[in-house]
Amino acid sequence: MLQYELVSSSDGAALSTRSSTMLPDEQQGDVGEYDPAIHRRTLWKLDCLLLPFLALLFLFNSLDKSNIGNAESAHFTRDVGLRSSDLNTAVALFFAFFVALQPVGAALGRRYGMVAWVPSCMLLWGIATALHVWVRARWQLYGLRIAIGCLEAGFYPVTVSYLSLFYTRFEFGRRLSLFYGQAAVGGALGGLISFAVFSRFRDDLAEGGKDVHTASSVGWKSWQILFFLEGVLTIIVAVVGYFWLPHSAGTAWFLSPDEREYATQRVILDRSAQSETTESLRDGTEEGHECDEESRGLLSRSKRTTTIASSVTDDRGLAPHDVVSALFSPRIWHILACNILSAVPVYAFQVFLPLVLAPLTETPNPALINLLTAPPYICGAVTLYFFASYSDRHRKRILPILFGLAFLLLGLVFVVSLPTSHAWVIPRYLALNVLLSGTFIASPLTVAWISGNTPSPGKRAVLLGINGWGNLAGTLSALIFDPKYAASGYIVPFWWTLGCVSCSAVGYWFLYRSLQKENERRKVLLSTWSEEDIEKENLYGKGPMLDEHRALRGVVTLVRRMGVLGWVALWLEEAGQGVREGDEKLTFVYGL
Repeated sequence: MLQYELVSSSDGAALSTRSSTMLPDEQQGDVGEYDPAIHRRTLWKLDCLLLPFLALLFLFNSLDKSNIGNAESAHFTRDVGLRSSDLNTAVALFFAFFVALQPVGAALGRRYGMVAWVPSCMLLWGIATALHVWVRARWQLYGLRIAIGCLEAGFYPVTVSYLSLFYTRFEFGRRLSLFYGQAAVGGALGGLISFAVFSRFRDDLAEGGKDVHTASSVGWKSWQILFFLEGVLTIIVAVVGYFWLPHSAGTAWFLSPDEREYATQRVILDRSAQSETTESLRDGTEEGHECDEESRGLLSRSKRTTTIASSVTDDRGLAPHDVVSALFSPRIWHILACNILSAVPVYAFQVFLPLVLAPLTETPNPALINLLTAPPYICGAVTLYFFASYSDRHRKRILPILFGLAFLLLGLVFVVSLPTSHAWVIPRYLALNVLLSGTFIASPLTVAWISGNTPSPGKRAVLLGINGWGNLAGTLSALIFDPKYAASGYIVPFWWTLGCVSCSAVGYWFLYRSLQKENERRKVLLSTWSEEDIEKENLYGKGPMLDEHRALRGVVTLVRRMGVLGWVALWLEEAGQGVREGDEKLTFVYGL
């Protein structure tokens, strides 16, 4: 059995085993010494058995969002007797429910655990996807899209929160890019699947009025086969998920007992050793260094401990304080606004890229149009991986986000500037590739920032759920990309998208500056505290109490004055009481 202990060093806590080899840089946080063979085997198994399966789940999540756009390129609404605008309404309804229920889905996923919650929801939305085959009325389409929206709500924050239980903070960004990149891969794969289906099962008529190819022995249209195929595949993957996913590293079926212990301890120590000494904060000896490291909670050298709640590594558990602390965090609402604006092109192109590309072809050809969607998405996935790798290596999040948005803005400027005539088809298509290359960077690095700066898993899940309201960009994109702009190459929607992304970039810059100021404020405040007060705050969140809960008290007072929902006021008051935790501690330094 491997033995682990925390040892004192100038760099913080250290994880010690019988080997004296230090953890590699990506392991983060100077977590200490380790057995290199155990480390390699553990990471290899996580990377090859857990991460790809989670990526597969997200791949089908993305496919089932975007397949309605692929189906429309094969005349889905026309064949069932609906208007083109009904598609936009269905997309808007999907995102309305998908967005509104994000925190609820995230909280329920944390309450019951990823292993039970996500596969169950996935099984049901796979059935709903397959049922699109028999859509014949507007209310059926709307009902199915609403059902899928409700079931997919919370999938991303729950899965990302789950992923953070297995990887340390600066392993996380790169793995998250491989996970989130499935949104781009899903778009590419969706285009390729649609190309294969629409090429094999064509609905157009040859001479004499007979089908060139029959869709099936029962006479299904090509879009019906697409929905049925993707729905059935989703159901199969969901059933496998019940047996594949472990609740924690300590129960992972694919790890040996020693590997389970190592995998658990390294995550616990990474969360407990997000640290530098309190003296460096007070004396300013690490001044400026906080811009380079993610979320360093300052632990006392003399009283470090590995005794951390099992919730750090388990996928279940949610306290009322986690919910209240997340809801009354002002920073998450700033991030949410930036995320909504930056994600408009993400969701716009997940659904509408085939329709945007349609004018670039001389004759309508659903198979060719869907094939053309693959290269832009591949560019997006590759660019995201390189940006995330840079982010992990240099331990920065917000600056790579800003550079990614700059890349996206460059592509948008090209798209709105180039003529829409067929003579400019190739430059416009290349511009779309540039645009998609920068589209997928901001959202996952924002999630990585939230995860790395929130030590409490319960609060982390709720914050990621609130950030999930960023999917409101899907509703916004459905309204912006109105069918009436199709004939002009969607130039007006592209201008609106350019404005949204520009505002998002400004918002992220202000976030960067506000975090620098907050870190400085905390440093100045702690310089006035005694060492004993700092140690109490550091270990227990019980430093000199400050007026830190004015917003919560204001809401409680307002509810009580209304004379109704008194139980809500009581619950809020009780949940808000107690010690400061995680990033609430005044000794916590935000990473940038």
